[in-house]
Amino acid sequence: MSPQLTLQTPLKLPSEEIPVYLEKLWTNDQPGNIGANTFCLLIWQPAWLEQQLVRTGRIKGPVIGSQRKGLINAARKVVLEENLPPSTSPFDSKVTETISKETGSFLAEDLRGQHIDSAISALQPRRFITLAPTIEPNKKLETLVAAYCPLPEEGGGQSACGDVVVLKGGLDSLLEGLEILDSLTLKDLPSWLWWNGSLDQASKLLDQLASPPRRLVIDTALGHPDRCFAFLTQRILQGQAVNDLNWLRLRSWRETLAIVFDPPSRRNALKNVVQLDIDIEDSHPVQGLLLAAWLADRLDWDFQKLVSLDGDGIGAEFFRPDGTSVHFRLMPLPVANPSDHPGQIVGIRLISKSSTNPSDALCVILGAESGECMRLEAGGMANMELLEEVVPIQKTTVEMDVARLLASSRGSTSPLLASAAPLAAKLYSYSKSFT
Repeated sequence: MSPQLTLQTPLKLPSEEIPVYLEKLWTNDQPGNIGANTFCLLIWQPAWLEQQLVRTGRIKGPVIGSQRKGLINAARKVVLEENLPPSTSPFDSKVTETISKETGSFLAEDLRGQHIDSAISALQPRRFITLAPTIEPNKKLETLVAAYCPLPEEGGGQSACGDVVVLKGGLDSLLEGLEILDSLTLKDLPSWLWWNGSLDQASKLLDQLASPPRRLVIDTALGHPDRCFAFLTQRILQGQAVNDLNWLRLRSWRETLAIVFDPPSRRNALKNVVQLDIDIEDSHPVQGLLLAAWLADRLDWDFQKLVSLDGDGIGAEFFRPDGTSVHFRLMPLPVANPSDHPGQIVGIRLISKSSTNPSDALCVILGAESGECMRLEAGGMANMELLEEVVPIQKTTVEMDVARLLASSRGSTSPLLASAAPLAAKLYSYSKSFT
């Protein structure tokens, strides 16, 4: 599905006039139509990378805020041309920082907030509110409003089913204009915040916007692991609904593991795991630690201590319920063509050995591609049953992932994520003090 625009060019109004305008929109201008009875979506959409790529002429405008293919390809080109590590993800903050130092003054229309992805518009949101900070820090606040409805093929009719509000300007001006949000949020509908950027940035603004009972969509692949784990665990402990796109991308890995051990003949192997190895792209460990913590929680492993590893890896020892040690190792790998998101898993090796029946030894290897499976085969696999699977990694846009969360969430954090996140955070915290 292709993105769509609002029904009309947004009308520029002073912020204090927008609530009155919206009230008229659903009474005088659209008799009998009170708008979709769905949800409100507040979007932090900085698009720093896209703005810098447009400013320097590396891509053409307009600025729309979506992670389109041309933007990703241009970011990968920056990694090569500027001699950044080959395993640098296109959305790593180092890419944006590098481009920001280049000269350039290309101008383009800014359509953030009115360029709506069809995967989200199909859900017929009642209200979009987009915060669109500009790379010009002193730009004054500009507020825009427009009617909106889904495309006809998505079930839309002739009347408006929602509206969009855009707040655009420098970061300071956005902070000053936040008071309007209270009057724009519909109290009788669920309200979501999609923080579509790094958790490191604008932390004061994030804390203001992420107040309960607003439901959150974040991405712990973006930001320093310290900040990502701190924010994730804090909000979970407070009982707030947190949806993590980085956790969502683990679905294929978790489902493949479940399928591998589903046959009755392999279920006992889960009780006899002695080693877990996870390989990730580059050095962002959050996703790998979340998967390890999920598995440890599901199998009732008790964390004991960190162990020393060569390089930048993280090692730990767990005890199974029967008291046997389980050794865990998370290793960052330099890869030539990383995925769009930092720190994604590329391979898992899980070794199971029975103390009573050595012939039942099993080695399960999952890889994002066959080459990763072959790499993990090395090291004492000869006396074990070897099972290899290539995990199907879904190539979906971030907008499609957000739409999945909006459509499926019941307003609470996934119990699996809620159990895994504190342990993953502990592993990371201990690894820092250990080194």
